[in-house]
Amino acid sequence: MDSIILIFVCMLAGVGLQRVKAFPPNAYVALNQFVIYISLPGLALYYIPKIEASIKLLYPLGVAWVGFLLAFIFFVVLGKIFGWSRKLTGCLILTGGLGNTSFVGFPVIEALYGKEGLETAIIVDQPGTFVVMATLGIIVAAAYSKGATGTAAMAKKILFFPPFIAFFLGVCMNTFNYDFITDVQSVLLRLGNTVTPVALVAVGMQLKIDVKSKHWSFLALGLFFKLILMPAFFFVLYKVFLKGQGIETEVSIMEAAMAPMITASILASSHGLKPRLSGMMVGVGIPLSFITLALWYWLLYNY
Repeated sequence: MDSIILIFVCMLAGVGLQRVKAFPPNAYVALNQFVIYISLPGLALYYIPKIEASIKLLYPLGVAWVGFLLAFIFFVVLGKIFGWSRKLTGCLILTGGLGNTSFVGFPVIEALYGKEGLETAIIVDQPGTFVVMATLGIIVAAAYSKGATGTAAMAKKILFFPPFIAFFLGVCMNTFNYDFITDVQSVLLRLGNTVTPVALVAVGMQLKIDVKSKHWSFLALGLFFKLILMPAFFFVLYKVFLKGQGIETEVSIMEAAMAPMITASILASSHGLKPRLSGMMVGVGIPLSFITLALWYWLLYNY
């Protein structure tokens, strides 16, 4: 419960800082860079070396990897049909394709399914959502951002992106069954834990609810996809076609229904992919998701 309270406190703090003159209007840029250069590498170097391959990974991993592919196809097709800008398409792919499977997901899943459910949620998040963000997410952000017109330029953006470097090092450590000493792991975890407060303050500083904004229709579409269409896809796939049973199946579907990933919003914003819309996807999506999550839980309970 404290994790959920922290989310709203930090987001409201960011909104409040918009009115504090001591903070420059673009202060969120520095916070975004802190998340990218410090917090995310810390998380990668702490968690990636600890991932263990198992058959239990299949359903939870599908939520992250298949879900992101689904978002890519959905928004690219719509973008071409309606002539969207590359920045808009990239923003919706990132925020619609990556879910908040940890900072919102963990406390919600633990409250509904206990410690056993949390084990599945961690699989969805670490080798799933986080790794997708550190690989496919970075590729999409680089490909759709301004200035990434050539293959060499895009590859440079990806290869020198701090979370990707940390991810690559983490994979190498995992391959050779190596991990840092306990003290270093503790430091990395503490650095990684700054993602939520710092990122949400940055989101709050960018969050501006303008009734006349042209982003409302795209916000509605993005949240409809993330909160309704994506979990519906996995419900039909896992429960109807594959006849999945048990807590792993239900937790996987619930994680698919989580609000947009906070880090995805930061990733989009730092690459100039509609920062205001990406902030609204998180700022509006998180509170709205508590209503849609209740509906999905009721459906799973009664199916």
